[in-house]
Amino acid sequence: MSAAASAPWTCPTCHIEVATVFCSTCGEKHKNPREFTIAGLAAMAYGAFSPVDGKVLRSVITLLRRPGALTVAFQHAQRIPYLGPFQLFLILNVLFFAVQSAGTMKIFSQPLLYRMSPLGLWPDTSKAVIDARLAEIGKTVAEYAPVFDQAVDVNAKSLIGLMVPPFALLLPLVFLRRPQPLAVNFVFSLHFHAFVLLLLCVPLGIMEVSALLGGPAEALGLADDAASVGLLVSCFVYLYIAIGRVYGVRGPARVLQAGVLAFAEAMIFLTYRFAVMLITLYTT
Repeated sequence: MSAAASAPWTCPTCHIEVATVFCSTCGEKHKNPREFTIAGLAAMAYGAFSPVDGKVLRSVITLLRRPGALTVAFQHAQRIPYLGPFQLFLILNVLFFAVQSAGTMKIFSQPLLYRMSPLGLWPDTSKAVIDARLAEIGKTVAEYAPVFDQAVDVNAKSLIGLMVPPFALLLPLVFLRRPQPLAVNFVFSLHFHAFVLLLLCVPLGIMEVSALLGGPAEALGLADDAASVGLLVSCFVYLYIAIGRVYGVRGPARVLQAGVLAFAEAMIFLTYRFAVMLITLYTT
């Protein structure tokens, strides 16, 4: 490469003569004949994907094993070893909805009939809102259910980021004596919700295995309740560890603050599920 670069070459982008490996104007690289071979293409493919894959795995392992460490890395401008917070959140969002699509249990995109049943979230309120909307648009449940079920799945995927800002805005109120920049609070919320999405894959996987083994349909409601309790406990543990790393809290205050944040997340979680229903109802 160095010998080839010593001879002047014409940059295909700038159309100027260059005597170095890279064009000093646009960064274009001197053509390497090896790039036009199968081995060269394989090397390019490996170079394109292996660093990303390595970052994904490293980021996910760190997210699970060392809660808060990714946010601390962001605070210290340590960017190379890990995925950015938005990238990690989006990747785990895709993973979560891929796992959900493979099974029967729907955490955010429950079908219309389920939302109107006693097993649904706030069933009396949900049924009253749905009945009012059906009367307004002049459709029966049977007519409207397919439209709603398709739209709610799309909305649940595209709007899930709405849970991040409320949690981020709560952090400065909980840590008044240990303030962090707004960006750090937002990144902490992104990492926390990435953890939540990964965690939610567990009950989805369990329900899929149960369905394959011929488990009863009634187990869906029980699994939903169990998932909610498990989510709350897991969130508390994650937050207890993470806030110690990011906000430096210790002692009894740490337990209280982790509890407040876990409870707040439960409220945000439930509100989002209900909001997705309302948004879907009034946009279809």
